[in-house]
Amino acid sequence: MSLMNIFDIAGSGMSAQSIRLNVIASNLSNKDSIGKSEKETYHAKQPVFETVMDEAMDPFSEKSLTGQVKVSDIQDTQEQLTKEYKPGHPFADKDGYVFTPNVNPIQEMANMVDASRAYQNNVQVMQTAKNLLLKVINNLGDVK
Repeated sequence: MSLMNIFDIAGSGMSAQSIRLNVIASNLSNKDSIGKSEKETYHAKQPVFETVMDEAMDPFSEKSLTGQVKVSDIQDTQEQLTKEYKPGHPFADKDGYVFTPNVNPIQEMANMVDASRAYQNNVQVMQTAKNLLLKVINNLGDVK
């Protein structure tokens, strides 16, 4: 694998984690919304990650595989919505119930910390690869 491929791999990881952070922010911002029915109520969402493998030519071997991560879909979670009895609420159904999203703020905050750390790890990988490339370039200049 070429050192340059590392930038593509880490960059795709950063992009995927950025999307994940946006989905988490959307979930948290809609956690207090109320709907008239299950269909109209906000459902918590989760990104679906997919590994994309590409054949790449590597100068040190005939062929090598490089992988990248991408978000293939953003799906609703399967947890049930919460049904609350609020007969005076304007969105209440005929039985007096309103539906609230299935967003668990504690779980979302844990996911946010995890996504943030994964993003930072990819940044660190890119910085390390950059430093290695700079050392190689500097050493090439010192060769006599």
